[in-house]
Amino acid sequence: MINKNNNTYKLLLNHTSTLFLFILFSTLTVSFARHVAEDKNPFTPKASVIRYWDTHVSNNLPKPSFLLSKASPLSAVDTATFAKLAATNTLSTRLPEFCSAANLLCFPEVLPSLEKHTHDVKFSGYDDDHNFTNYGTNQAGGLDSFKNYSNGLYANPVSDFRQYSRNSAGHKEKFNSYGNDANVVDQSFHTYGTATAGGSGEFKEYAARTNVPDLRFSTYSDNAVGREQSFSSYSEDGNSGQQRFTSYGKGGLHADNKFKSYGTNSNVAGSDFSNYAEKGTSPNDTFTNYGVNMNNPTQKFKNYGDGSTFAAESFANYRDKSNVGDDSFQSYAKNSRGGAQVDFNNYGKSINEGSDTFKGYAKGADIGHKVGFKGYGINNTFKDYTKDGVSFSSYKKTTTSTTHSLNANSISDSLVKKWVQPGKFFREKMLKQGIVMPMPDIRDKSPKRSFLPRPILSKIPFTSSKISELKEMFKVSDNSSMEKMMMESLGDCERAPSMGETKKCVASVEDMIDFATSVLGHNIAARTTENVNGSKTNVMVGKVKGINGGKVTESVSCHQSLFPYLLYYCHSVPKVRVYEADLLDPKLKTKINHGVAICHLDTTAWSPTHGAFLALGSGPGRIEVCHWIFENDLTWTIAN
Repeated sequence: MINKNNNTYKLLLNHTSTLFLFILFSTLTVSFARHVAEDKNPFTPKASVIRYWDTHVSNNLPKPSFLLSKASPLSAVDTATFAKLAATNTLSTRLPEFCSAANLLCFPEVLPSLEKHTHDVKFSGYDDDHNFTNYGTNQAGGLDSFKNYSNGLYANPVSDFRQYSRNSAGHKEKFNSYGNDANVVDQSFHTYGTATAGGSGEFKEYAARTNVPDLRFSTYSDNAVGREQSFSSYSEDGNSGQQRFTSYGKGGLHADNKFKSYGTNSNVAGSDFSNYAEKGTSPNDTFTNYGVNMNNPTQKFKNYGDGSTFAAESFANYRDKSNVGDDSFQSYAKNSRGGAQVDFNNYGKSINEGSDTFKGYAKGADIGHKVGFKGYGINNTFKDYTKDGVSFSSYKKTTTSTTHSLNANSISDSLVKKWVQPGKFFREKMLKQGIVMPMPDIRDKSPKRSFLPRPILSKIPFTSSKISELKEMFKVSDNSSMEKMMMESLGDCERAPSMGETKKCVASVEDMIDFATSVLGHNIAARTTENVNGSKTNVMVGKVKGINGGKVTESVSCHQSLFPYLLYYCHSVPKVRVYEADLLDPKLKTKINHGVAICHLDTTAWSPTHGAFLALGSGPGRIEVCHWIFENDLTWTIAN
């Protein structure tokens, strides 16, 4: 029996009470901390990034919250699980789970369907990723219509049309206001309208104002008889992206294809026509107002009309008033028969010189063919083409060198504003207090993604030589927009650096810190524009601060690249000045934003077709060029 008056008992009781209170207080403290600020949890990916940052950066300056938020959301257990799958090349077996848990950009797998649809269908206001298989197959007459389909999606609408309207007679399809205002669009048409008799396909206001669209027509309207296809207001006002027509209208009879107002006002878009109207009989293709007012369009025609009979091709107002651009016609109308006629009227009269290459043009065609160039543009190369039956009227030959500067004065302000956002580039003198200037749309339009943890990244190949493994891992289809985006990003990362440039692609905050410190040292700061307020409006410049005292310095700028996981292209930029500036409402004079701007003092290595010279005039090496740091991009500098 314990004597409660015993000193030892009293001492034990006091220690026990103290320990109980300590445990209780500690439990309450941990519970409160977890409830109030979960990001203080030392085991979260964000906390791990913060520790790495504090270890490798020798100051306590604020860290951009957006960058910390991009840390992988995967738990330690999930990271270990998916890293093991990646190491054994079995990550694809759990790809949907991996993409969801890691917050990645993965296109849904649109599988073929055996479901048949033999009646008329109408899709209005439809915005789901979908596969359209066996629609209108073997149907006589009827109409399928797609209206307001996949419009305004922020992410990536994916649609696949297979065996659509195949073997039909007199069946019509209408695509009206399809895929407009969407981001990273992936649309494919396979064996569409094949072996049809009559009927028509109409694309009107298709993929307008889209960002990085990828539109593919493969085996489209092959072996059709008397079928009409029309593209009106197709891919207008778009940004970047690609349209590909492969084996389009091959072997057709009396096929009528019309492209009207195709790609008008688009920026840096490309079209690829391969084996188009090959071996067709009496095809009639018309390109009217194709690529008009485009900025740097690229069009490729390969084996177009090869072996066709009684072909009629017309290009009117093609690439008219566009800015530079590049067209390639390879083996065009080659081996054609029956007096093929091709007319180029008002073709390629771009504001600034583009380039056109004709190789093997109408070669091997019979003596009855006619190719006419009337009002044809400049800077063109005709190689190995037939000399008979080709006429040139009002042809403007190549002018002097185009390597120095663009003739921006010959371009209307309205066109410049369509191709380059007002305020996207500006001169250094604009960064003065009281100046009112346009602010571009600095909002991040890239798909939302997160970084991957290093243990997983180390197991995933990152080279174009292993693109097959990457495509298998992320279930990427051949010739899809995802494959194109991955190849372009890998190409940028593998490209040799420009003169004076040091570059690296990074897929984790830790890798970004390592690269920035390797260039600038450990006393650095990450800077970005505070928010997106003022976008697409006029702003007044408030108080301006030059980083490093406004002296010429070096920085590391990081821009997003399109890839399944978050990827940044980081590069050192020598000979720059970096500024921070308060941005004010011009009327109220109240602060609405805090912007970060970088001024490139040496533009010698820049392309003469760069949008900065289009907007500001002049050319490489003649002027400095400034721009704001956009949302979710950043620049690293030496800390003040």
